[in-house]
Parts: sequence; structure tokens; C-alpha cells
Amino acid sequence: MKRLIAVICVAVLSFAPLHAQERVETSAGTVMVERMIDRLDQPWAIAFVPGGSVLVTERAGRLLHIGPEGRRAVGGVPRVADSGQGGLLDVVVARDFAETREIFLSYAQPASGGARTALAVARLSDDGGTLENLRVIFQMSEASGAGRHFGSRIVEAHDGTLFLTIGDRGARPKAQDPNAHNGKVIRVARDGSIPADNPFANGGGLPEIWSLGHRNPQGAALDAAGTLWTAAHGARGGDEVNTPQKGRNYGWPVISYGRHYTGGRIGEGTAKPGMEQPLHYWDPSIAPSGMMIYSGRLFPEWRGDIFVGSLKFDMISRLERQGTTVSEAERLFQDRYIRIRDIREAPDGSIWFLSVGDGAAYRVTPG
Repeated sequence: MKRLIAVICVAVLSFAPLHAQERVETSAGTVMVERMIDRLDQPWAIAFVPGGSVLVTERAGRLLHIGPEGRRAVGGVPRVADSGQGGLLDVVVARDFAETREIFLSYAQPASGGARTALAVARLSDDGGTLENLRVIFQMSEASGAGRHFGSRIVEAHDGTLFLTIGDRGARPKAQDPNAHNGKVIRVARDGSIPADNPFANGGGLPEIWSLGHRNPQGAALDAAGTLWTAAHGARGGDEVNTPQKGRNYGWPVISYGRHYTGGRIGEGTAKPGMEQPLHYWDPSIAPSGMMIYSGRLFPEWRGDIFVGSLKFDMISRLERQGTTVSEAERLFQDRYIRIRDIREAPDGSIWFLSVGDGAAYRVTPG
């Protein structure tokens, strides 16, 4: 990669694009898509660090810190189980990073019996080269040898608590079991303690659980009102968008709009009393990945819209909300970038996404 060049400006990321760029027509007009970072190996997540640099996770276990001075591998990253879909997964920069320099990581943690999804917090050293005082604040109660459905998106809520999505790990019935972390969204305080208003804080299930009945949510984001949204993989069809709410059951594997990969019927159908309906579902499946709800800063036409990356169709699905109705309005960049894994809004309002197949991070700005 060419050396990243500093740009003197305020409130934008301070490095310049590589030569790869193109203009693309969208519903918001012409946009410029620029390759900002290349030579990434299985990138999974990207996060923006105050001061103009970024963090990128690579699934094999490397955390990169990239800025105007170039790139470096960050030391002190926990050992990960790089197997199947597991490895070093999400990264989120704490909102109070300017004071604490803390970041959050999720990963497949090696354990007896295989691996389990874990959540850690650490301080990024002043020079950006090392993680300090790393603490595991949550880990699944049991490990599995299955190499799939780790979930693993992190969201910092407005009250400072942390949501973490966890897939069913291939053990479908456990998504309905309140005494297993499989197929759940969990919620913990930043020190790993249990918020008093969690639905099972006083019994009836594992106290970290926020919602249950999820297959494999690999996208999660907050909207402007602070509501949590998720995008989850279905099987053959039935990828879902939900707003996981306290103590509610989202149905997997009892109800689904998809079918098993064999073609067989899933569970009892598409609806059952006591189980929530998705706000949107895709059939056929798009294999949804990272999720963003856009502020409208650079693209007012897209204010409040939901953006979800697709691993299967190499595109970004843009969803519009009208009251309680969510519908797909546009498929951006289809077949231009291979296996879109993450999508985030940068501090300046530009939209960034990761392409696994290209091994690159791209930035979208008005054209």
C-alpha cells in the first residue's frame, strides 16, 4: 500500500485515498467510492479513533491501527480461536475514548471443548501500539467445537451498557433456552456486572440475557433514538431485521421465513403466539453482515436509513423506515466489491465499508 498521506483538516479522517476510486450513481446522486486501505487479510470490523486513525480487525487475530503514519499491528490482543467463522471479530471505540482510551473487542475465545464468544475491554496505549489492562467482561457459559454462528457485534448503548450478539453456535434448540447464551443478545455493564433492569437479573434465566431466539446476528446498530437494531442470518432465506427488546423471543428455530439448507421446513411455520415477527426479512438470503443507521450528515436523503452489508450478493442493502414498516429501497454497489463484511459511518459523515474479497476498506462520499 502506498504510504498514507496526512491531510490538514478538521473532523475528518486524516489520510488520503489510494488510486482505486470510481463514481457510482445512487438514489442520493453520484457518489465517489475510494479505496482507503488495502492488503487486509479477512477483515471483520472497522472503528474510528479520535484524531484521524482507524482500527481494523482481521479474523486470524490481528488488530491493525492505521493512520497518517502508516499501519501497525497492535500488541496485547487476546489469543483467538481462528477456526471456521471464529477469530478476532468486532471492535468498537468507547464514546469516552478521549478520556479513557478504551476500546471493546469481541472474539472466539479458545476454551475446553472448542471456543466461545467473548467480550473484552482494553486501553489503547498512547502511541496506539499496544492494548493495556485487557479484561474479559463476558464469555459464554459453555464452549462448542462448532466453528459457526459466533454472532459477535458490539453496540454501546446510550446509557453506557454494552450489547453483544451471539449466534446459536449450530445448537439450534439452545436459542430458546434461557439458561444458555446461544442465540441471544446479551447486555452487560462496562465492568461486566449485570444491569439491574435486565429481564433475568432476578432469576428465570442467565442474567446477562437481553433477548432470545436469534440464529446468528452479525449486524447491530443504534438508531438516533437509542433503539438497538440487528440483522441476522437465516438459513436458506429468512434473514431478519429486528429491534431486540427486553425479554422478548424472536422465534428461532421455532418460527422462520426460511428453510433448512436441505430444503426442509423449519420449526412450526412463520408465526407463533409469544414470538416476535421480524420487521423485515430477505428471501432469498443475502447473508447479512455489518449494519449502520445513517445520520444524514453528508447524504440528507438517507437520514435514518438502515444499511446492511451482504456477503452473498456483494452489495449494501439500503432499507427505509415508514412508521413500523421497513422495506428494502436500494441495492448499492452490487457486484463491484466482494463480500461486504462491515459498514460504518465515520465522524465526518462519510460511509466506510470492508470488502473481504478485495481485502480493502472503502469510503463513500458525495461525488
